[in-house]
Amino acid sequence: MHKYPNLLLDNQLCFALYSATNAVTRFYRFYFKELDITYSQYLVLITLWEGDCKNITDIAKILKLDLPTVTPILKKLETKKLIKKSRSKQDERIILIKLTKKGIDLEDEVAGLEVRISKINEELKQCSDDIKAKDIATEHSKTMIKKYNEQQKNVRNNRAFESLSKEIEFQELE
Repeated sequence: MHKYPNLLLDNQLCFALYSATNAVTRFYRFYFKELDITYSQYLVLITLWEGDCKNITDIAKILKLDLPTVTPILKKLETKKLIKKSRSKQDERIILIKLTKKGIDLEDEVAGLEVRISKINEELKQCSDDIKAKDIATEHSKTMIKKYNEQQKNVRNNRAFESLSKEIEFQELE
């Protein structure tokens, strides 16, 4: 039932990226739970920590999200008292987003969390390197065993050949 191999899920770049994104989000979710923020809220906070007081449109552009996606995230951050919304004095249609003291202070906690996460990533990389080294050693061992078995087979064949040769010589002498 594979009429089009290019349509198999494993052949889809978009699915690989989607799966990787989900894996990263799940990884972070575990750590952000203790800070009572989501991954999406974290991304919005990062944009504000990079430069406070942005409008909603700027945040959406930076994160490459639609305004209707950003609006509920901002609403939750406001409920948690991490941000404050205000209207621009020059153009009241523009809503400005500013970090509160609580939002500013959260940056230190998140930075500490990121240090922990980077240490975990280093440990995972080391484990991965160790596994690769063991795989290489295992492959090397398998190769050596295969060569040994081939040599043993050759020795047995040589002995059989020598024995057969002697038997033929003996029969010729008779």
